[in-house]
Amino acid sequence: MAQDEFTKLFKHMNSRFDSLEKRLDETATKTQVDKLLGAVADLGANLKSYHEELLALGSKVDRLERWIHQIAQETGVKLSLE
Repeated sequence: MAQDEFTKLFKHMNSRFDSLEKRLDETATKTQVDKLLGAVADLGANLKSYHEELLALGSKVDRLERWIHQIAQETGVKLSLE
């Protein structure tokens, strides 16, 4: 193989490897972005679940407070805010 042919082959192979590396980098970036989007979606779902649980807990506390006031009123116990 002559020097000129080897140089052409070398340049061709370098350009092919460069394009392959670029595609791999893009793929890795897409995979990372997909993982990040998945993590954000999971976090959103967890936040929604937490919010629903917090609302249910608030409702339960309100109901218990009403019961306490009703019991105090029926028994004549005076409740203080402290």
